[in-house]
Amino acid sequence: MPDTRYVFVTGGVASSLGKGIISASLAKLLQARGYKVTIQKLDPYLNVDPGTLNPYEHGECFVTEDGAETDLDLGHYERFLNVPTSQANNVTTGRIYQTVINKERRGDFLGKTVQIIPHITDEIKRRIKLLGTKHQFDVVITEIGGTVGDIESLPYIEAVRQLKWELGNRALVIHLTLVPFLAASGELKTKPTQHSVKALLEEGVQPDILVLRTEKDLSADIRKKVALFCNVDMRAVIQSIDVKSIYEVPVKMQEEGLDAIVLEKLNLPTDEEPDMKEWKAFLSKLKNAQKTVKIGLVGKYVELQDAYKSIIEALIHAATYNDYKVDIVSIQSENVKEDNVAEKLSGLKGILVAPGFGHRGFEGKLVAVKYARENNIPFFGICLGMQCSVIEFARNVLNLDNANSKEMDHATPHPVIDLMEDQKNITDKGGTMRLGAYDCKVARDSNVYKAYGKELIKERHRHRYEFNNEYLAEFKKYGMVPTGINPDTGLIEIVELPTHRWFVGVQFHPEYNSTVLNPHPLFMSFIKAAIAMDTEN
Repeated sequence: MPDTRYVFVTGGVASSLGKGIISASLAKLLQARGYKVTIQKLDPYLNVDPGTLNPYEHGECFVTEDGAETDLDLGHYERFLNVPTSQANNVTTGRIYQTVINKERRGDFLGKTVQIIPHITDEIKRRIKLLGTKHQFDVVITEIGGTVGDIESLPYIEAVRQLKWELGNRALVIHLTLVPFLAASGELKTKPTQHSVKALLEEGVQPDILVLRTEKDLSADIRKKVALFCNVDMRAVIQSIDVKSIYEVPVKMQEEGLDAIVLEKLNLPTDEEPDMKEWKAFLSKLKNAQKTVKIGLVGKYVELQDAYKSIIEALIHAATYNDYKVDIVSIQSENVKEDNVAEKLSGLKGILVAPGFGHRGFEGKLVAVKYARENNIPFFGICLGMQCSVIEFARNVLNLDNANSKEMDHATPHPVIDLMEDQKNITDKGGTMRLGAYDCKVARDSNVYKAYGKELIKERHRHRYEFNNEYLAEFKKYGMVPTGINPDTGLIEIVELPTHRWFVGVQFHPEYNSTVLNPHPLFMSFIKAAIAMDTEN
């Protein structure tokens, strides 16, 4: 689409101000007006993708349907827009440099000296425009990671400067900054915003709109001052006040007129008012739920909420649509032992054992699974959580001593979880797992079938190890049933215990597919089971 518009979202003063949420909120409002919108994230770090990053470094790694390991902000984009993202929606400096260096090695630059400008900036511009040219979008929103002034961000800001010059009124820049409140003087301070805009101006970019994060309402005087010092219309100084839920942000941005001024500056019609009925209905349910259900999230990265962002949001979606609030109790699996498990997991109406890699906290996850199984508490195991349920069952029900995953113990006598056949000769870590969406055939007489209401489902994967089918007959004999199988490979995707209240382990990641307007059926079913247990007691 030759007249695609481009919106660039930059950040200043501090990181983690919520550029992703502002980008997703603007996209939601434009989508609600009938525009076709997509969002991409440009990450300044040198990793090719976040797949090899520790979640403590960068939060969860979000996987797209086409198998890209991407930034967690893409999860926000999908949850807000209800539209799948792809490899093209997340670009890192590592990927940019890798592409340019590969071209140089092939001789594509015909002996020229390869430089940041124009070669790196041209590749950044190509990636930005790719979404506008390849797909039919009216607006492409590009979020630039990091903070203005970072050395890593300079090539991206330069690419934005060039694109603004080339695209004219088909491009604009939104700059998100912080207006801190100083308790000692009782004042909101605009100086950090002024300095941040000055830094952006020094790099040749004039922001068209300012979004100011604040914990107190901004007076007209403060907005006027910021507009004057930063060369923007007063109407283009938008307040983003702290809210209880990220899902309130689109409504707040609509009240502030962010979508209207963006369309005006991009010369696009503003006739259609955003249709936010469904969104507001979800918000109403979220705010007005009177009862609470307590769910334990057992994992090794619980100190950082972003490490399990999609799982937490999927639980919130499901509880909301069941007219409940969810109280998520984060439990560090390293601290769960046989002698304290009853105390650590007491009062929970559902236990979710989270995904992860490596030995740390693994035995604690097994103890949590055993507790859920023996006490008939609704249990949901995701990826490694599913594998833990298999290993725990093998050890304590099949009496297979030292049963384990080959990931945890290469010499285990009973590798009930083994390395996938197509992974055995792979040594590289990055981008080599089983990634992306795969089919799964669901058994009709199962909790999973009741949840989905259909036989063939498609879910996203991110794993190297799998259920070892050599042990399948024994598991079935003792009551652990495979209720989901990949039709092409015969891989076990889902296990259940039919005699249990609700016990489901899935090899895939259902949390990636839960959105505000379409809560995931498995999370809905899990929360229903937890509520049922709560009302019985």
